[in-house]
Amino acid sequence: MSKDNNSVSAKKAKTKSQGSRYIYRGICAVLLTALSTLSFMLVWLDYVINQNNNTDRLLGKGNIAMSAIIYILMFIIFGRFFRAFSIGVERIAKQTVSVALCLFTTAVAEILVSATIQNNFRYMPQFAWRYLLLALGQSIVLGVLVIIMNFIYRKIIPPLNITLIYGYHPNNIEDKLACLPHKYQVVNRVKFDDPGVDLEAVINGSSSVLINDVPSQIENKIIKLCFDKDVRTYVVPKIADIILKCSDSINVIDTPLYLSRNFGMSFGQRFAKRTMDIILSGLALIVFSPIFLITALAIKIEDHGPVFFKQERVTKDGKHFMILKFRSMIVDAEKDGRPHPAGEKDDRITKVGNIIRACRVDELPQLFNIFAGDMSIVGPRPERYEHVIKYTQDIPEFKFREKVKGGLTGYAQVYGKYNTSALDKLKLDLTYIANYSVLLDFQIIFETIKILFQKESTEGFDSERAKEMHDADCK
Repeated sequence: MSKDNNSVSAKKAKTKSQGSRYIYRGICAVLLTALSTLSFMLVWLDYVINQNNNTDRLLGKGNIAMSAIIYILMFIIFGRFFRAFSIGVERIAKQTVSVALCLFTTAVAEILVSATIQNNFRYMPQFAWRYLLLALGQSIVLGVLVIIMNFIYRKIIPPLNITLIYGYHPNNIEDKLACLPHKYQVVNRVKFDDPGVDLEAVINGSSSVLINDVPSQIENKIIKLCFDKDVRTYVVPKIADIILKCSDSINVIDTPLYLSRNFGMSFGQRFAKRTMDIILSGLALIVFSPIFLITALAIKIEDHGPVFFKQERVTKDGKHFMILKFRSMIVDAEKDGRPHPAGEKDDRITKVGNIIRACRVDELPQLFNIFAGDMSIVGPRPERYEHVIKYTQDIPEFKFREKVKGGLTGYAQVYGKYNTSALDKLKLDLTYIANYSVLLDFQIIFETIKILFQKESTEGFDSERAKEMHDADCK
């Protein structure tokens, strides 16, 4: 009886701990929404009062309430899209950028709504600058507030205590979790087949369980036990899991069926994606032309070498093409003809190279590749042919990445790192391929803006990893 009471008490404690997280985030979301709406309404009312037409009509209580409601709805929709309310979940730098993106997107949408309501697009610039300037001020104030909210969250909300259940080939998942001590703490490690291990007892005494590289049959058993015991469960997915997760659920007989069509993008999706690539890459080439000019001059002045660097890469269906970059290393950095991945402190990288690599400017010339159709804006990062051969030998499924064009940015670039393992890159890229939609492309583009503020997203290979890849390429 005491064992049952302990189990009930543990469940209540787990529910209370998890509930406090959601309550705190909810309070933060309400506060952010209220402050942004209040500041918007002050600017909106000031504009309406001081304009010469439609003042009486727009100052009605109903119109004021409707304007506030429209702003609140848009702020919440964009906030959820950009994950602006994920206090304690995202990294602080990424969180503040999320809030700024939400505010500016809401401001642009409100400009269009205001012009539509007044039925006068000619005078849109008169209030557009007010909303954009407001969004800038809101971004600063709410950005500081978000930093404070995250600081308080880490002080009052304890990290999740996780029981790690692992298999024969555990990866470095525990090291990755150690980078987020405010979110996760591995308090127990259990190998699924150790003698004397009672998985039910282990799960019953855990608040959260992480399943890593456990055989499918045992994994299914653990998941069912966690479901029965109301235990939060994290699973490191296998490749087949990712493909299956993106299936459609159909009900044509009295047994649930999952359907994986596995034919890639439809004609409509391909057409929409290519149209978006042409329009966005063309506009970007125009907008970033001053940066192109400044970067080219800086590279030329530093060592008088070539401005651009070309390298053979592999894209959709194994097709080879020459990727274009700004040169960030010394001339003949790979004069022996073999690939040498850049290390964290690589003396081959020039002074200008260190700057343009840190802010990703070296990647901008790939806009020409995109416009020409060799690449897409969003897609798996096109790898060197030598790396594709090596990775495919180790992981035959690595070729699945070639179902779509390589991209300037992608799921693995946004949610991984430069030195993320080949298997993890494959899993991330498969998540994108299996879930493809135009909306997902836009989400990744916005997420790319966020990661520019994260140092670890631009990390080079450490010296050991770089040497390992170089040795493998030389075999």
